[in-house]
Amino acid sequence: MNDALMQAMDDVFGRPEVWLIILASACYGIFVGAIPGLTATMAVALFVPIAYWLDPVSAIAAIVTMVACAIFAGDLPTVFLRIPGTPASAAYADEAYSLARKGEAQRLLGVALTCSVTGGVLGALVLMLLGSQLAKIARWFSVTEYFWLYLIGLCCAVLVAPGGARWKAMLSLILGLLLATVGLGAAHMEPRFTFGIASLYQGISFIPAMIGLFGLSEVFSNLSSTALQQKGTHHIGSNSLATTIRQAGSDWCSRMTNRKTGTTRSGLLGVLIGMLPGAGADIAAWVAFAAAKRGTEKETDQDLVDSIGDATTANSAALAGGWIPALVFGIPGDSVTAIVIGVLLMKNVTPGPAIFENQASLVYSIYLVFLLANLVMLPIGLLAIRVGGRVVRIPKRILLPLIVLFCITGSYALNGSLFDVATMLAMGLIGYGLSRHGFPLGPVVLGLVLGGPLEERLIQSLTAAAGNPLGLVDRPLAIVLACIAACVILGILRTSIRESHSTPAN
Repeated sequence: MNDALMQAMDDVFGRPEVWLIILASACYGIFVGAIPGLTATMAVALFVPIAYWLDPVSAIAAIVTMVACAIFAGDLPTVFLRIPGTPASAAYADEAYSLARKGEAQRLLGVALTCSVTGGVLGALVLMLLGSQLAKIARWFSVTEYFWLYLIGLCCAVLVAPGGARWKAMLSLILGLLLATVGLGAAHMEPRFTFGIASLYQGISFIPAMIGLFGLSEVFSNLSSTALQQKGTHHIGSNSLATTIRQAGSDWCSRMTNRKTGTTRSGLLGVLIGMLPGAGADIAAWVAFAAAKRGTEKETDQDLVDSIGDATTANSAALAGGWIPALVFGIPGDSVTAIVIGVLLMKNVTPGPAIFENQASLVYSIYLVFLLANLVMLPIGLLAIRVGGRVVRIPKRILLPLIVLFCITGSYALNGSLFDVATMLAMGLIGYGLSRHGFPLGPVVLGLVLGGPLEERLIQSLTAAAGNPLGLVDRPLAIVLACIAACVILGILRTSIRESHSTPAN
């Protein structure tokens, strides 16, 4: 074991080319993550041809670094433009943008960066210490447990809604679930609501939908509310790099002093959810955000910053969690680790229990790369925040066409389809209408993303139980998750009823 660890340290720290690859991958990940529509999965997929010419350690180092940086960089357009860079960012897009309009943009991004690094390091430590043991928990989950987990995630979209707007969040969630039914059915693969349009057979792609809901709708809102001003959101503010570094360090120290429990809880929650195949970092962010906001009667700006910090912590921690089933069982935890398994197989490395014995040095190298990638993300992320702050100084007459250009490019780049651009336009109009009447947009995205998997797991569970609904609670873990879901739903109903009684009639 000691020999394998020493070999891993030499492979990672003793080779200058690995450091250069990590730095280049960090810049590449920041660039891809900051452009709406270009996802971390897309960044890794485009990198695969280059990985063919690299050794396993260098290839894994590049993938880990670019994904970690891309996930953080997704918060840049979320804060500055209200366009979620990742589905996880949609959990707090409205709150982040509202804070940015109050001049808290760079401080919020500093908290997001330090929390992302903290979550990534915590996830890497859990991966190192408890990876093989935690992977055993994943084997307890059947399709029934996944159904309840997805249901809990959907309930969190309503739970995080501000007081008095939970019924609107519920309607937004229902709209997202309805949109998720478009395409081939999960049960009999029959086309539903396609109206003879072949492009709808695969359903509504959530990336163009997300870009339209948050990005294009904001353009429509600006165009309809007021004439274009000479300056854009100049009141958001832009600090110097030294000020940003000092403020980020101060906020991180304060957070680690006052919110150690919340940070640890979010990190562990992210690892646990991330290691479940098919769950991923998106659900981890939503659940952690809901858990952080739960019990806060009257939210201050600091409460929102703390909640977003918890969500980004869980999001980054889930990235390491996704590697646990990939390394131990060869089962991808998400789309990125699915590509990683393909890269490892391309290098004649077979993931599974034997990898801990036959390629122990490679496993240790992966552990070290996770730590190094998250530490490297800190200085590069600070520079990205500083550069991103210049966006707020662009006049609206220039900024809004650029946003439209990003929306079109991001939607088209996914599949090279003009239909996706039309989808983005339609969802932009829907998002504008919803926003104008106070309906939150995050639940629409979550319903669109989880609606298909939720339906599929429900049908599989009922089929296995011969149509008996009791089959959904025929396992101890399923009963526990069902009770959690019931408690969340009852909590939402109780809070909504109490708020309706306490609100005076106007």
